Amino acid sequence: MSLKLVALMLCVFGITSGEFVIAGILPDVADDLEVSIPSAGLLVTAYAIGMIVGGPVLTALTARYPRKPLIVGLMVIVVIGNLASALAPVYSVLFVARVVTALITATFFANAVVIAVSTAPEGKQASTVSKLAFGMNLSMMLGAPLGTFIGNNFGWRATFGVIAVVCLLGLLLVLPSVPNVAGATPGGSAVAELRVFRSRDVQLAILITAVANMGLLMVFTYFAPLLTDVSGFAAGSVAVLLVVYGVGAAVGNFAGGWLSDRALMPSQVALLGLLAAGLLLTWAVSGSTVAAAVMVFFVGALGFSVIPGMQTRVLNTASSAPTLAIAVNASAYQVAAALAGWLGGLVIDGPGLRSVYLAAAAVTVLGILVSCYAWYRDRATAASGSPETAVETSPA
Repeated sequence: MSLKLVALMLCVFGITSGEFVIAGILPDVADDLEVSIPSAGLLVTAYAIGMIVGGPVLTALTARYPRKPLIVGLMVIVVIGNLASALAPVYSVLFVARVVTALITATFFANAVVIAVSTAPEGKQASTVSKLAFGMNLSMMLGAPLGTFIGNNFGWRATFGVIAVVCLLGLLLVLPSVPNVAGATPGGSAVAELRVFRSRDVQLAILITAVANMGLLMVFTYFAPLLTDVSGFAAGSVAVLLVVYGVGAAVGNFAGGWLSDRALMPSQVALLGLLAAGLLLTWAVSGSTVAAAVMVFFVGALGFSVIPGMQTRVLNTASSAPTLAIAVNASAYQVAAALAGWLGGLVIDGPGLRSVYLAAAAVTVLGILVSCYAWYRDRATAASGSPETAVETSPA
């Protein structure tokens, strides 16, 4: 793996660790700043809203700037944001620092993907995306648990301090290793960038991300009660099973990138089919602790195996404004997470907690249908030879 990818991956790891770790230190934050747990919980909501709304806006406004100076500036803000979080004297300062950091997250990831893919060898786009996404996998497997451990033993402020140091290390590696890639539209405007969303192929690519991931996100939202109340695990086992899930996600991420480089849409449809089957199987065996533990690994692997291909398809269909499209795609993922929590709650209030697996499988099938339609459009376009509507094969 090149130093460039290691640098970008470390930055992604630091940023996303800062996003995920708040759940583990939330009670400590509430106690120290003398706010209620629900008020502290708004830090999570504000971060999500910042990514959903602010990410695409900031990305559109900065799309014409050269990418390396842009991501360096973004990482400087991330470091300052985490230091401000660590030193926040009152809740309002922490809230603002979290929102500012959230605004940066989607824009940085979108630019990092475009930089990495634009300099990747031909035919290696999806596997390159998977290497960047591995930084996110690591934040789930190591970043959040270690951040929680640091917070529990040295105080929650130490957690944000360590994250700031990790982000600073990533920044220092970016400076010598990442090439300077031109912006998508030098001298252009944000309005011109938005025209990419007129494309039906771009719309479908983003819709696939939102719909096809919702089932997995539904299960992940209710991960703890599904394992404790349905499968009979002790509450203390959930942290270990989260690591198992994260290891599966990392394996699936790399496998999915490798497959997507070779057959993008066929592999996406097949992997989503396996994910739907895996969710159904998990429902069937959820009463057994051993079988449920095994399925935690496989559901994590199958769920994350589709992400590199989805990101690559967005890049391929939005070659005129890839950075903005990736940022909007990240927002679609966050919207899917919010809807997944709401829909899962309805299922729990109705058929019951175990039925979340069935609902997740059904939503995943919808993702398969949208993917099949997008694949059909690709084949029809290729058969007609129409250059106006053909899906681009290179995101550079």
